[in-house]
Amino acid sequence: MNLADSLRRQFAYNAWANTEVLATIRKNRGSERSVQLMSHILAAERVWLERLKQEPQSVPVWPKPDLGQCEADAADLARSWHDYLDLITAGDVSLEISYKNSKGESWSSTILDILTHVVMHSAYHRGQIASHMSEKGQTPAYTDYIHAVRQGIVK
Repeated sequence: MNLADSLRRQFAYNAWANTEVLATIRKNRGSERSVQLMSHILAAERVWLERLKQEPQSVPVWPKPDLGQCEADAADLARSWHDYLDLITAGDVSLEISYKNSKGESWSSTILDILTHVVMHSAYHRGQIASHMSEKGQTPAYTDYIHAVRQGIVK
């Protein structure tokens, strides 16, 4: 498996995990904190995709929590990441992208580092949602990567 295919698998997992968490939040009538974290996950994914495409930022990094908007954003982002990654080759991922962070500071990062960050950032905050739900006596979504692979969700 080449690097580009590995990245596609990671983003397929990420899209699935986002969907699983959203379904669990909806089922449990999730708290505002869970929806806030999920809104942030999806907004950050959008911001990073826009940076990669050298497009202006269209959403705040911490938008107003809205479960319906999260569900629509998750579906749209799954398609958008798929389309973006279909254009990526192993050689492309070493290219540097210049952007400004949410504080207005200028930075440059490789495409690979950005893509890795997106998946890890999303997993980190999904873990916060799981902890928050557990503290509330709810059963969080089971979103371990290996579970997705064993279930044939990530191929």
